Amino acid sequence: MLDQSSTQTRIKLQTIGYEGANIDDFVATLKASDVTTLIDVRALPLSRQKGVSKHGLRDHLHASNIAYVHVKQLGDPKPGRLAARAGNMAEFRRIFGKHIQSDESQKALQDIVPTILEGGACLLCFERCHSDCHRAIVAKEISKIAEVELTHIGVRQ
Repeated sequence: MLDQSSTQTRIKLQTIGYEGANIDDFVATLKASDVTTLIDVRALPLSRQKGVSKHGLRDHLHASNIAYVHVKQLGDPKPGRLAARAGNMAEFRRIFGKHIQSDESQKALQDIVPTILEGGACLLCFERCHSDCHRAIVAKEISKIAEVELTHIGVRQ
């Protein structure tokens, strides 16, 4: 008898950072990667970069038929952001590791899983390199809840 679980396709969960990208190339990358829902995991969805603050980004995405969801609770708290900016990645990981284990963050993870399981989801934060960003930790936590295939995509420069 064939094990059905081995024949099922895992849902792809992508992540992306907008660092160094313009909004048009950013949205084009999402479309080329078949993203249908962008999940913003920034605590503060603000940016000096044109088009990537919450409302401007949502409008650009809407025009491209991509849904926008902001999950503030999965953002990096201020002490973690400060540690990362200072280059203290061990402290950043310690702070965010504690944050992601909180009841509120675990609930936010559970709440976003159904959207991810619909397919076409992508986590968004600033850093171009996912290994320097808390979104990689968020993605890993999601993979503990749901069987997903993680892919990190980047915008051309």
